Amino acid sequence: MKWEPDVPRWQQVYAVMRERIVDGTYPAGERLPSVVDVCGEFGISQMTARRVLKELRADGLAAMQPGIGTFVTELPQPPNS
Repeated sequence: MKWEPDVPRWQQVYAVMRERIVDGTYPAGERLPSVVDVCGEFGISQMTARRVLKELRADGLAAMQPGIGTFVTELPQPPNS
């Protein structure tokens, strides 16, 4: 991944993972990669990976199941017009 120097890395990784949730790469109900897996994929520290997963949970895109992992939540669907 090419890093933008003026944007914190956690925000850049968050943007990638958020896009994967929105585009269905990580479908609702699927377990997200672990902290260790996120570190390995993006070359970031565990603290940074934890921040990414925390922010995904804070934004309602994921939910933690203690002892199991973090899972993608159902995204709200736009109303049918």
